[in-house]
Amino acid sequence: MQKYENDVVAWANEQAQLLRARRFDLLDIEHIAGEIEDVGKSEQRELASRMAVLMAHLLNWHHQPERRGASWERTIKAQRKEIHYALEESPSLRPKLNEARWLDMVWSRALAQAVTETGLNAFPETCPWAVDDEILAEDWFPAER
Repeated sequence: MQKYENDVVAWANEQAQLLRARRFDLLDIEHIAGEIEDVGKSEQRELASRMAVLMAHLLNWHHQPERRGASWERTIKAQRKEIHYALEESPSLRPKLNEARWLDMVWSRALAQAVTETGLNAFPETCPWAVDDEILAEDWFPAER
């Protein structure tokens, strides 16, 4: 039997084989449960990462109209598409978009990215845009300041 602590990949393959063989008595239930929970956390991290990139580019778009270009627009549209796809694949992620604490964390990441990319530090402390009606809306872009 493979030990989880020694080689997680070999352990995972062995656990999958045991499941398929219906050898439930040999399964490492605690570690399997932890790995399943981690899948959900990973999906949440991916959503947060994509939202932060999207928000950072929307900030750049809003605060640097002279630098707007096809690259920023493509990134914004690509992130929106990936977020929509993630929400279709895992609808249970959608409530995260309305959690104030989660949005604050995502906004903080977006601010950090925007400051790093632009050198500007005049961004709002809280997100001024509505998630569904603006940030994730297919054709919405912030107006010039």
